[in-house]
Amino acid sequence: EVQLQASGGGSVQVGGSLRLSCAASGFRFDDYSIGWFRQAPDKEREGVSCINLNNRRSDVSSYYREPVKGRFAMSTDVADNTVTLQMNHLKPEDTAVYYCAASPGSCYISADYQKYWGQGTLVTVSS
Repeated sequence: EVQLQASGGGSVQVGGSLRLSCAASGFRFDDYSIGWFRQAPDKEREGVSCINLNNRRSDVSSYYREPVKGRFAMSTDVADNTVTLQMNHLKPEDTAVYYCAASPGSCYISADYQKYWGQGTLVTVSS
């Protein structure tokens, strides 16, 4: 059974940090790219970032949407099938439910390309 388990959400003040984790199971982790998406109240779900572990190239590439560049960073632990999203310098506009998702092959920070979705974890940033 394929599972993506997101965790780590919470409430922080502006400028604070949170670390989200996404634990994956039931599929070959390094054949996929893992992305983070978020959905704020009354807004559409939007892509945040993506990380691609290309086993043949033995490197890791990560990509970020402009609103989070320089503040968010993804990392992966292939041995544990876990991807993390370190979120620093949080802003009120980062408040949303965050989801992790998996797409086969290359990174696409687009919900349309995701094959598997985890449940969301709520991040609230207050001023």
